Amino acid sequence: MIAIIDYQMGNLRSVQKGFAKVGHDATITSDPAVLQRADKIVLPGVGAFGDAMEELRRRDLIEPIRAAVASGKPFLGICLGMQLLFETGYEGARHEGLGLLPGEVLRFELPAEYKVPHMGWNQLGIRRPSPLLRGLPDGTHCYFVHSYYVVPTNPGVIAAETDYGGPFCSMVWHENICATQFHPEKSQADGLRMLRNFAELS
Repeated sequence: MIAIIDYQMGNLRSVQKGFAKVGHDATITSDPAVLQRADKIVLPGVGAFGDAMEELRRRDLIEPIRAAVASGKPFLGICLGMQLLFETGYEGARHEGLGLLPGEVLRFELPAEYKVPHMGWNQLGIRRPSPLLRGLPDGTHCYFVHSYYVVPTNPGVIAAETDYGGPFCSMVWHENICATQFHPEKSQADGLRMLRNFAELS
């Protein structure tokens, strides 16, 4: 079973429909017991870092998420869900993240010709052959909507970078954690391929 974490901060139905299109059922849940039973877990997200952490805390989901990752289950973070995996975010103020990966989340500081948020289609420069990218070429186009980006302490976790006024980390892969700054569920056939690749992980 694939569990999509519901904490009122994401386009959950779009992610669920994306998995359905590639032949895999996914359950939307905020129940820690369901997360414990799940084979794979997805943390989506749209919104502010601090608000998201507060919602996870209010629903008693932080420790179940950490336990799921520690157990070795395949885990997919999407957009804000990727950012929350890191130690610290600075949206509005300094906020503590899940701390599953060392690093921080910073706002784009770019020349005036670059609009923030970074919105629309952009390419992936593949740095490491993540299982999420199986069958996809370097330069694959994906759909982004974000004003903040992750800066991993260990560059070895970076699976792909994207250029927007300079390179930034657009995908990470570390052990059982895969995460994307872009939205696979909005990235047409290539994004659906990523969801299928995740669903088929053993």
